[in-house]
Amino acid sequence: MTVASFRPHPEPDGVARVTSTAAELLEVLWGRASTAPVSASQLRVLLILEHHEGINLRTLADALASTPPSASRLCDRLQAAGLVERTVSPSDRREVRLYLSGPGTAFLAGLRARREEVLRAVLDQMSPAHRTALLRGLEAFCDAAAVQIHGDTRDMGSRTA
Repeated sequence: MTVASFRPHPEPDGVARVTSTAAELLEVLWGRASTAPVSASQLRVLLILEHHEGINLRTLADALASTPPSASRLCDRLQAAGLVERTVSPSDRREVRLYLSGPGTAFLAGLRARREEVLRAVLDQMSPAHRTALLRGLEAFCDAAAVQIHGDTRDMGSRTA
């Protein structure tokens, strides 16, 4: 399906198919921007810790839809690689808090830079009007996804349609 095949008011099913295809293409493109030395699951942990620094293992396991022992093993490997730090909670010595380390933060910044470089090569092939339309659509998509995921309505309506 191409952009030219869209109707003025595309149905959600058609848009979902194109969005799914775009996500698959992003996976292929981003595969060129290697996530080594971490796996996809480990990358999810790093991204969660970036947005929820200091969470405990149980909360991380819930966010991963996993078990605490599985999440702990992921963190063991990330800690051994120097990307995650564990500290004892000041309020409960039995609880461990998880943080990105300096190298973990640098790894994510480098990964994003590599991914953006790959995306820029694709976006450079698009007209300015198509890039503008893509940006507006993606902003609206991100707002709607945030509501779906977090129930967060703070940004809704802050962008014009």
